[in-house]
Amino acid sequence: MHSPCVAKCGLNDDDFCMGCFRHINEIVGWGQASEEKKQAVWQQLPQRKEQMKGGNNSQIISRDKWIKAQTEIEQA
Repeated sequence: MHSPCVAKCGLNDDDFCMGCFRHINEIVGWGQASEEKKQAVWQQLPQRKEQMKGGNNSQIISRDKWIKAQTEIEQA
């Protein structure tokens, strides 16, 4: 299943991308996620988009945030 990435990355204060509306953990773990997990994420995106409408992408996805998310996924 393809990624919902729209190449407009920017995280809000809760670490959700304001481009694709995935949490950083979902972004980092996308390649290893099962098809079922990917489908579940896709199903949540319209609701997230509506909830986050008008929000700010206050931060880029930094290397530190990426590594932190990767570590959390590996420990899960």
